[in-house]
Amino acid sequence: MGLDHYRAKGWLRFPADAGTMAWSEHARVLAQDAVADPAHAAWLDCEGTWFIGVDALPNDPAGQLADGPPLQGPAIDFITRQIGPLGALHRAQLSVIYPGYPRPRQGESTAAFGYRRNRDAAHVDGVKMFGSDRRRRVEEPHAWVLGLPLNATSPDAAPLVVWEGSHEIMRAAFAAAFAGVAPEDWHAVDVTDSYTAARREVFETCPRVTVHAQPGEAYLMHRLCLHGVAPWGDDATAPAGEGRMIAYFRPELADWQTRWLTDP
Repeated sequence: MGLDHYRAKGWLRFPADAGTMAWSEHARVLAQDAVADPAHAAWLDCEGTWFIGVDALPNDPAGQLADGPPLQGPAIDFITRQIGPLGALHRAQLSVIYPGYPRPRQGESTAAFGYRRNRDAAHVDGVKMFGSDRRRRVEEPHAWVLGLPLNATSPDAAPLVVWEGSHEIMRAAFAAAFAGVAPEDWHAVDVTDSYTAARREVFETCPRVTVHAQPGEAYLMHRLCLHGVAPWGDDATAPAGEGRMIAYFRPELADWQTRWLTDP
């Protein structure tokens, strides 16, 4: 059931687990330290409503935090059983959203902010902009995206948004963009036109769903899913001063030219 849902919908939520809860409780304390660290001030954007927090948590390559429990639970078991070994994990991203989100990001155009507000800033992770014309290419080909909530919030506190089934539309679009190009040159391919057309198709044909979870739970998203973050709801709740805190692991595929488009 879980594997079928993941392959068809592009995401999967896992029930509360004591091991996952232990990791999240420990990570929450370190997350609070990371947000307060003056060295991380540049990560607070969108007029103070989004802490981007890339590589903000000091976990080791197994995902374990200093003096904390191992990274474990049903989500980790599913990944290792159905997708493959975790490999060496990067330092987790700490995504924190505060009341009032979204507000314009520093340097963001009116059109870009409108897309953030009206389309949840929908994107596929690893597809980056380059050049003054804001073209796109694949620079960070991820294996999967794992979200681990660190504090309890209401479902309307800027949850993850996923367009179900979008991974297959995006897969076809990237395959078309790379057609006839040697795999070792894929990193240089301008995918803008294919990517933009595929996003439009996704918005027209795929259900938009919000994915909410509490500490101890987890969710896994397919690497090619179009996804974003919903606005903070008018009546949304989160612990005072903390905002909505989620840790994300998004390891990159070392051999992405042979797996990124073809793996389930």
